[in-house]
Amino acid sequence: NLIKDLLDVSRIAAGKIRLELRPVDVARIIKDAHDVVASAAAAKGITLNLDLDTTACSVLGDSDRLQQVIWNLLSNAIKFTPQGGWVEVRLVRRETKAEITVSDTGVGIRSDFLPHIFESFRQAQGKQSRGGLGLGLAIVRHFLELQGGTVHAASQGDGHGSTFTVNLPLTRDRS
Repeated sequence: NLIKDLLDVSRIAAGKIRLELRPVDVARIIKDAHDVVASAAAAKGITLNLDLDTTACSVLGDSDRLQQVIWNLLSNAIKFTPQGGWVEVRLVRRETKAEITVSDTGVGIRSDFLPHIFESFRQAQGKQSRGGLGLGLAIVRHFLELQGGTVHAASQGDGHGSTFTVNLPLTRDRS
């Protein structure tokens, strides 16, 4: 995964990422990512909840890259949530956008680090540090921006969990 992340960052920096944009069922993408991380959550005793509004949530996107985005957010939530905690993924329609939230009861994000959370090679220190290169969330942001989407992080600080909110434009024929 580290090598894949480095290659993705290199392609992003060089402007060589190619996306295959087509209508994508966001609920299916979330379910598939959920299935990939479910065993990791179970191994830590973390409850993994899905709350998916499956009506009219088709977006124009690259299904592989969107799955990578969701997988990355879920993996981080599981990694930073202690045993016995919970992670929830919600999908709702907000007018012309699909909104995906990934919330957890993890270690949280310090307020001084929150503005830097999506920068490459940046990682919080202390309780929040868990190894890696600090590329995953930068990749998430770039892939979403390339598909017309956005991502926002929120946390009340150390020990209060975090919430990542993704917005993607719905396909025109379903909005």
